[in-house]
Amino acid sequence: MFTGIIEEIGSIEHIKKSSASMELTITASGILEDVHIGDSISVNGVCLTVTSFSTRQFRVDIMPETFEGTTLQTLSSGSKVNLERAMAANGRFGGHFVNGHVDGIGTIMRIEKVENAWYMDISIPAHQSHLFIMKGSVAIDGTSLTIFDVKNNSITISLIPQTRGDTVLGEKKVGDRVNIECDMMAKYFHRFYEAREQSKSTSNTISYDFLTQNGFAD
Repeated sequence: MFTGIIEEIGSIEHIKKSSASMELTITASGILEDVHIGDSISVNGVCLTVTSFSTRQFRVDIMPETFEGTTLQTLSSGSKVNLERAMAANGRFGGHFVNGHVDGIGTIMRIEKVENAWYMDISIPAHQSHLFIMKGSVAIDGTSLTIFDVKNNSITISLIPQTRGDTVLGEKKVGDRVNIECDMMAKYFHRFYEAREQSKSTSNTISYDFLTQNGFAD
């Protein structure tokens, strides 16, 4: 579990790639102070497991499903990435609940500076549009952000100077792709609602057994 508050910007030092999987070696500093084998670290919003580490870098494996479903496959040597360690039980909770399980890939459609804010329009998968609401939360490349507008095929988020400077989003351009994770509570609520409606539909079905039991059939 993560908060979406990026701790550090790391750099891809080495990539070992096959047809549908890869191994990343990432240079970092602060987040390695208390790292252990098996720890979870969010890399551009993707929860990955530390397989080895040193004082200045750590290594993670990317399985085929993650390779195909996230922007990690587009990384190259020298690419900058957002990094966050798993949330500590005794720490402050400053963002929102982030799983590190990417729901889809979006494309930056517009960037506009207004006063001290940079507004970004980001495309969203059409089949997930119901999971985004005004003033709701979303994780973009692992960064916890607030949604300021929702359309059928896009959302608008805003970056303050602090967020631009402390995350890779400050270097993004129109046309760049980003990892999107919808708000966990929205996903759970929608799944609960679907199950409830399905249950109601099933319970309201009139069957031959129902008619027989109630004297409407021989």
